[in-house]
Amino acid sequence: MQIFNNWNVIAKGWYIACPSNELPKIKAKSVEICGQKIAIFRGEDGQVRALDAYCPHLGTDLGIGQVDGNWIRCAFHHWAFDETGNCQNIPCQSEIPMKAKVQAYATQEKYGFIWIYPDAVAPESVAGFDELQGKEIVVQPDRAFERNCHHHICMMNGIDAQHLKTIHHLDIKMDLSLHCSELGTQIDFTMQGKFPQTTFRERLGQRFLGSTYEYSMRYAHGCIGLLTMMKNVRLFPPLHMIYAYTAIAPGKTRIQPIYVTEKRKGIGGYLLNRFLLFCTRLAYYMLRDEDGKIYDNIRFNPKLLLSIDRPLAQYIEYVNQLEPSRWSKKEV
Repeated sequence: MQIFNNWNVIAKGWYIACPSNELPKIKAKSVEICGQKIAIFRGEDGQVRALDAYCPHLGTDLGIGQVDGNWIRCAFHHWAFDETGNCQNIPCQSEIPMKAKVQAYATQEKYGFIWIYPDAVAPESVAGFDELQGKEIVVQPDRAFERNCHHHICMMNGIDAQHLKTIHHLDIKMDLSLHCSELGTQIDFTMQGKFPQTTFRERLGQRFLGSTYEYSMRYAHGCIGLLTMMKNVRLFPPLHMIYAYTAIAPGKTRIQPIYVTEKRKGIGGYLLNRFLLFCTRLAYYMLRDEDGKIYDNIRFNPKLLLSIDRPLAQYIEYVNQLEPSRWSKKEV
């Protein structure tokens, strides 16, 4: 099955529902994720639950209902559903029909957002950075934006070594190392090369960063990209950012950028954190603005891949072995 660049298939993975601060305790709302209407609610215990939005009785949107303890009650006839999607109470009768249930989804709060997995149980958490594992972090989300192509196409940008020269004017020969996770849901690309000295930009980079340049892209579930820049260079610690992708309609993808850094103590640590987040954002905007016109006008149809395009071919192969979710269209 072709999953890559296929709008009919939504791979199993973590997708952003909304910022965490948009869902206070004892509140509910509905969100649309990859064409699916999902009701999310935060119980009195502070935990977020997610269910298919429409009540199995008459189809009322559960997101406009009321939170009752850790249940959600339908606004129409007050049927109550728990986090597993099973109905626990019907006010007009004591008997609860077997079919009084809705699909439940796993949730996680990370990087300041609520994430939804298109199944009741997720086999793994939202992806993270190895360098930040076990550490406190500071996050800064940027404004989400849209691209006029499938997110699988957008995601390949970070491993397209050829365009570093043609678009970003960095004539760096990059060597690739590749690692795939045991579950096959995550793939890491590390690109490394030596700075040439043919342009002012390249000479400046070598002067301040050192003779080599290295960055890595971690792709999770074909819908999250984790970029680590400034690896093993002078002056700077690594800079981290996340791209969270959601298909919003055939031909449209929403991209949520999130900047991440290790939390440092004290006033000096606070100022350094803000500076590193600013540098991450600055580097991102330089790359985004240069790439934007390409990805808003592309009609991806690879007919001739070169040896330098090997990471792109490997990424396509990785995506095609992912598992389709229940959110995929039925004809698939």
